[in-house]
Amino acid sequence: MEISNSEEDSFLPKNLICFSHLRWDFVYQRPQHLLTRFSKFTKVYFVEEPFFDSENPHYTMEEKGPNLFVVHPHLPPGLDEQQILEANKNLLDQFIADKPLDDVAFWYYTPMALAFSSHLHPSLTIFDCMDELSAFKFAPPQLRELERQLLEKADIVFTGGHSLYQAKKNQHHNIHPFPSSIDKAHFGKLRNETVSLQDHDHIPSPRLGFYGVIDERFDIKLIEEVATLKPDWQIVLIGPVVKIDEATLPKNKNIHYLGGKNYNELPHYLSNWDVALIPFELNESTRFISPTKTPEYLAAGIPVISTSITDVIFPYKEKNLVEIADTSAQFITSAEKLLSPDFDKGTWLSNVDDFLQNISWDHTVEHMMSKIKKTMAVKNIYK
Repeated sequence: MEISNSEEDSFLPKNLICFSHLRWDFVYQRPQHLLTRFSKFTKVYFVEEPFFDSENPHYTMEEKGPNLFVVHPHLPPGLDEQQILEANKNLLDQFIADKPLDDVAFWYYTPMALAFSSHLHPSLTIFDCMDELSAFKFAPPQLRELERQLLEKADIVFTGGHSLYQAKKNQHHNIHPFPSSIDKAHFGKLRNETVSLQDHDHIPSPRLGFYGVIDERFDIKLIEEVATLKPDWQIVLIGPVVKIDEATLPKNKNIHYLGGKNYNELPHYLSNWDVALIPFELNESTRFISPTKTPEYLAAGIPVISTSITDVIFPYKEKNLVEIADTSAQFITSAEKLLSPDFDKGTWLSNVDDFLQNISWDHTVEHMMSKIKKTMAVKNIYK
């Protein structure tokens, strides 16, 4: 059955409530890119995991932009698991009481939120399966079962990359891959400039940099070996350290930990780097990841070395846009190639721009929106 654009538009919900395991202000990544753009079409409420800092359960709300609100649940400390679920359920019920469910969509990043929201029946349920969360360190044991239930409940499912899509495609009838995208204007704006930075200017060249969360996915041993074997190379690491003991991080003089930086600062640091890094271990937690930083690095015009992450190999290595290295020897060989005056950066950059030409978060949202509208239209027609 053909559905006209006007019919599709009539089925868009006016409210989108997103349940996330990530805090809005932690690291600006896929959820922020997508939901900021979706807020142009519908009112978005981004519900975070609770803070345990209040005598009485309540929500506070922070406006992040037109039609975009971050909702902070506040619960008393010391609650057990069942009490936390009941408190979350009651707060959600109160919050949604004045919003007709036929004009609400639920958007899940964490299946764990299903435990306190499954009793509600919104007009549309979306699961944006960004990662294989069950493979991450400290993943709750009930996550796999809740994901199974969410896949049964969801009307439409997106995956954060092609490898994750291949793993999930037989678990849902309406599932679509949407790999990491790019804000080219943001990351490319300093491609031909170098910005002076107080915490960075003292670091000699060459500079090999990484930004992102430093956690169990980060290959500490690889970075330490490269830093030891190439003491004249400077390795710059930007981002918060979570879920691992900071004492386990290498302390080489040529490794520089600069802490977290906000999204607007990242192009400034990229402008100072000679090579950008994606040094992830190959384990269960990285098996299906699609690093957003890959196209961001490329848009900034910085050559990239990555370990053999499937969604980096396909398509980036396949198109000869990145170097792949899993051992320190391979890593050093790749870096020496990229740092050599014989490296034809102009041709490489032209190929990068050709590849990125039609890739953007705006295009991603446009395609997602089309599939959501069609799903809504079909669902309403066959009620």
